Amino acid sequence: MIKRSVDSIGALLAYFIVFPFLLIFILLCAIDTKSSGLFLQQRIGQFGKPFIIFKLRTIHASNNTISAWGKFVRKYKMDELPQLINVLKGDMSLVGPRPDVAGYYDVLMGEERKILELKPGLTSEAALKYGNEDEILEQQVDPLTYNDTVIFPDKVRLNLAYYYNRSFLGDVKILWKTIWLVFQ
Repeated sequence: MIKRSVDSIGALLAYFIVFPFLLIFILLCAIDTKSSGLFLQQRIGQFGKPFIIFKLRTIHASNNTISAWGKFVRKYKMDELPQLINVLKGDMSLVGPRPDVAGYYDVLMGEERKILELKPGLTSEAALKYGNEDEILEQQVDPLTYNDTVIFPDKVRLNLAYYYNRSFLGDVKILWKTIWLVFQ
């Protein structure tokens, strides 16, 4: 209950601060990718329930490549700003495991399924550790296999540690680390 209140207040404050910039970013993404500027995708949420995540569109629909503006937007994680709406809707939290597409968290077994008890978040220790995941995967001969055998299992380990050790102060620390990394 307290976490939901903090999420709502935090997301509302952040939304009011970033709203004018968000409108500009959506417009620039729309022009750059020749689209609506927004990317909507089904992700797996709390208890394995699917929800629609909001992101800025950074990929050209015509050739499936990251746009020039999109590279900048992704580098500074601005593509994640529309997810404040997901937090306000209650689909996500400020801090929690990053939501993934079907076929990952929803198929975990045993103790690892505890991760699904958590609301997915805008940021987490795993998201901080793998903030440059795209770059890591670009360097791999087989990016999908590397993700499935190295990165994803490590994210599961980090998210399970969060499950057992989560606290208000821990969430504040993760949020500050995130803000610090974005503005570096």
